[in-house]
Amino acid sequence: MHFAFPPRKTSRPPPYVAAANARSQGSFLTRRMARQLAIYGLIALGFLYIVKTWFFAGPAPEYIPAGTPPVVVVTTFDSRLSDSFKEKIRLNRETYAAKHGYATFFANASDYDVGNNPITWAKIPSMRHAMTAFPHSTYFFYLDINSLVMNQDLSIEQHIMQKSRLEQLMIVGLPVVPPDSVIKTFAHISGDNVDFVLTQDTDNLCQNSFIIRRGDWAKYFLDAWFDPLYRSYNFQRAEGHALEHIVQWHGTVLAKLALVPQRIMNAYTRAEEGGTDAMYQEGDFIAAFPDCNDEKKNTCEDDMAPWWGVSQKSSDSSS
Repeated sequence: MHFAFPPRKTSRPPPYVAAANARSQGSFLTRRMARQLAIYGLIALGFLYIVKTWFFAGPAPEYIPAGTPPVVVVTTFDSRLSDSFKEKIRLNRETYAAKHGYATFFANASDYDVGNNPITWAKIPSMRHAMTAFPHSTYFFYLDINSLVMNQDLSIEQHIMQKSRLEQLMIVGLPVVPPDSVIKTFAHISGDNVDFVLTQDTDNLCQNSFIIRRGDWAKYFLDAWFDPLYRSYNFQRAEGHALEHIVQWHGTVLAKLALVPQRIMNAYTRAEEGGTDAMYQEGDFIAAFPDCNDEKKNTCEDDMAPWWGVSQKSSDSSS
């Protein structure tokens, strides 16, 4: 039977067409969602990278010019010393520094304004001065005129400041000011976080021989130590007692401090102020003559006279 007109079209597609359209649409949606997820993922990764860079990344490696001495040995002279004595002290430091590629910095106490205070305060601005003169050096080793380098072979890094070595040496849980301060050295401190190393004898912190690691903390510490308030307080032992006050009552200083055994960098040549375990023995790094530079005594040149030969012999044998 023939119809005059074609069959009327229905709006409902045949089943096979609907299935094909569904598959095509599903594929399109899947691809679209995949692109959106990829875009969102890239945005999230970029955001995380920015957050990590801004808030969690460590400081950029510091540029240190080639030839920068890793250590600067600092000594401060005063006008009471004879030229011959100053020359011997200078030679002692320069010989040691040359062996290890270090620099030396010699200052005159008269270059710094300490007012009417004891001239020994000048050691503090002389250290700041040295940091300005050698802005890229890592360690600054202050050695007073009452001390001699005896073992020229011992480097600051290997003998004291290397992380594992320092952690082995540092004395923890020790009264920071002897003999019975209630404030004690921290028990849990990494060698990498130590910026200030010194010793103590039976009565005091010893500031004739100490090491400071350069950085913002070092500048803050030296500025705090030299604060006019402390200089005007008239401490009995001047900058020595000021230092003891700071390390006991300022946690930001104590947290960066390490005390090491006295013979490591400050062996005494007589036992008036140190125990028998602090007395100099052959091979020790530093020989110290406590209080020989006291304003009332000023006997360093005479006290050191028998030791010059030993010190020079050490430098000759190590060269």
